[in-house]
Amino acid sequence: MYIVIVLYFAQSKDLTGLKVEEISPVPTPISSGDLWGLLLQRHPRLSILQDHVVLAWRDLYIPIGEEEVPLRDGDEVAVVPPLSGG
Repeated sequence: MYIVIVLYFAQSKDLTGLKVEEISPVPTPISSGDLWGLLLQRHPRLSILQDHVVLAWRDLYIPIGEEEVPLRDGDEVAVVPPLSGG
């Protein structure tokens, strides 16, 4: 079980009211879908981003699903919702 630092950006920051949060315990190994499920337990309002959000971990963008995320204690994971601009 590890501690993971979660960074929230754009709409995910608005929905949680947080820029950063430490969550623990996080079981490992864990899929991106299960990690997203942990975040939804804490912040149910994030569910509106379900089909559009990706997780950023190290130099990777990971879609929500079955992909295993080999987290280490203290890793940072960012919640990256769709960004708009022009």
